[in-house]
Amino acid sequence: MNAATWAPMLDALVEAICLVDPTRLRIVAVNRILLTLVGLPGEELVDKPIIELTSSPEDMYFWEDVAAGLSHSIHSDTLLRCVDGVAILVERKVTRIWPTADAPLFLVGLRDLRPQRQAEEALEERMAELRATLESTGDGILVTDIAGAVRHCNRRFAELWAIPADVLESHNDQALLAHLSHCVQDQAAYQERLQAIDGDPACEGTDVLLLRSGRMLERVTLPQTSRGRVVGRVYSFRDLTERLDAQKRIEKLAYTDVLTGLPNRLLLGQRVALALRNAQRNGATFAIMFIDLDRFKNINDSLGQELGNQVLIEAASRIQKNLREVDTLSRVGGDEFVVFLQEADGLGAEVVARRILQSLGLPFHVDQVNFSMGCSIGVAMYPEDGRTLDTLIQCADTAMHRVKEHGRGNFRFFQPQMNVDLLSRMKMDHAMRQAMELNRFRLHYQPQISLWDGRLLGVEALVRWCDPELGNVPPSSFIPLAEESGFIIAIGNWVMAEAVRQAVVWQQAGRPVVISVNVSALQFQQTDFVDRVANTLQTAGLDPALLELELTESILIQDANDALERLHALARLGLSLAIDDFGTGYSSLAYLKKFPISKLKIDRAFVMGLPQDEGDRAIVGATIAMARALKLSVVAEGVETREQRDFLRGLQCESFQGFLCSPGLPAHELERLCETLPRPDAAAAPVRTAPTTGAASTV
Repeated sequence: MNAATWAPMLDALVEAICLVDPTRLRIVAVNRILLTLVGLPGEELVDKPIIELTSSPEDMYFWEDVAAGLSHSIHSDTLLRCVDGVAILVERKVTRIWPTADAPLFLVGLRDLRPQRQAEEALEERMAELRATLESTGDGILVTDIAGAVRHCNRRFAELWAIPADVLESHNDQALLAHLSHCVQDQAAYQERLQAIDGDPACEGTDVLLLRSGRMLERVTLPQTSRGRVVGRVYSFRDLTERLDAQKRIEKLAYTDVLTGLPNRLLLGQRVALALRNAQRNGATFAIMFIDLDRFKNINDSLGQELGNQVLIEAASRIQKNLREVDTLSRVGGDEFVVFLQEADGLGAEVVARRILQSLGLPFHVDQVNFSMGCSIGVAMYPEDGRTLDTLIQCADTAMHRVKEHGRGNFRFFQPQMNVDLLSRMKMDHAMRQAMELNRFRLHYQPQISLWDGRLLGVEALVRWCDPELGNVPPSSFIPLAEESGFIIAIGNWVMAEAVRQAVVWQQAGRPVVISVNVSALQFQQTDFVDRVANTLQTAGLDPALLELELTESILIQDANDALERLHALARLGLSLAIDDFGTGYSSLAYLKKFPISKLKIDRAFVMGLPQDEGDRAIVGATIAMARALKLSVVAEGVETREQRDFLRGLQCESFQGFLCSPGLPAHELERLCETLPRPDAAAAPVRTAPTTGAASTV
């Protein structure tokens, strides 16, 4: 048979086929599928050596074995060379056929393996994804076939059931199922459920298993189907123990303070709400205490937040030890605690308050540092002071702040008058802010007089406020309120600008006067304070030598290094610095020596007893002697009698201010007063006074 005879029969086959002469190993005939696969026309393949169709060098040995007749049918894979040079993997089957009795041929069938390999790779990728999904899920997964044989399980399943490694590695289904049965508390119910599932392969269900280990597992079972029939079953196991534990943790976070573990405001509210309902039925009383740790911010700033947290934990523990089991201690703020004393009267609340004061008054020892702290306590009683928790806490808080105002480290019961005072303070705060907007503040100037010749050496700027409703409000009333609210910064900036403006007026009139301006602690601590002073001087065009800043001792020691840097920056501007109310704070010779100050102002508290009081005489004398040794000038404040003036002159004090000469006066009245004072040498420069840090003067 020739090639033309074979062609119709070969083309009818669905795979690539060629006939090979066994003697010459050349192609005799090919079908269209092979031509398409290779990409060559038939005439180029016919009579071509069969070895040229393959890309593998080892194929020569293959065809030698075929030609030698080692097998009548040979099955192998090889690489088929295509016209574009690409070699594709094919499955090859060679069979000897006998078209005629004396002329055998090799029938070579070739099947393209690419679709099969692509399908296998896709299946492998899909299986890898499924395996990754099973391993990444938080649930334990067990897959069985319809007969119950284990097909797959993930690591989470093994963890939940604590399956030994040898059981997993042995792939012994009976050992695995026996282990599962052994783990549950109720084995009979477990086996009964499995039998019910086996009896109904299509069933779905959810139940809960209690394990001997204490775990609680939710089991979900679903049938696995293929083409509409059940072929297996999938079990998923979820650890409800972890969920319940998480729920408990969430509830704890919702109802307790994270740092101390104490009940928070929400839990406190629930307990007090229950007590209120009981009290309405049986007429019981109870107390609410508001506790604030004294000077905790200073401790926290110096020791750091981490150690500050340890202090809070220790403080909470000490308070708790003074309470009964039925009482509740709650942390409601940074260093603020609320105590609910159940069924307590005023006497009982007082006893507890004193115990807490004593307990928190004992020294603390944190990170090898010993310090004392103390607390302030306000107490409100139900039902006298309020019938809701919010009202009672507000009243206790008000009483606590009254303790703070009177020196801290004590306790007070709430009194209705406290709310009246609080309302009055709120009204004054509002009026004070309006006064700034409506320009109702004024400056008066109190002269500082030389004790040697009576000349004017300088003036102190004193802020005054006349309100249409409140009248003349003394600085002692509104300055502490402004410091508490932070409004002292705005007032201080206004005083600075107004004093500099007036100093420029006198400077331009040829009568330069040194003006002293009080600086509050909060104002001094502002990061832009030095720049603000410099800009005020530059904008107004005032000679810096005509401005003196007065600061209190407390400002200088709060952050000595920072204060020292700022004071030197101010001194470089050319102005002078003074310490106001010297002797009432905590200055030391080291500070006085280090800081660029040029004046001390003796507080009126030490002057008013002169010359009779022996203690005042000693303090004032020592202060003046120390100032002279440090080359500092001294101003005595609050001089009201000639005896005081003469005594100070005898101690060689340079100057004084007080009602003996004049109270604070408006600028135009001060100018008239100056006409009556001795005139300074016209050629002499204005006397410099040292700027001081402190609250605004209340003279």
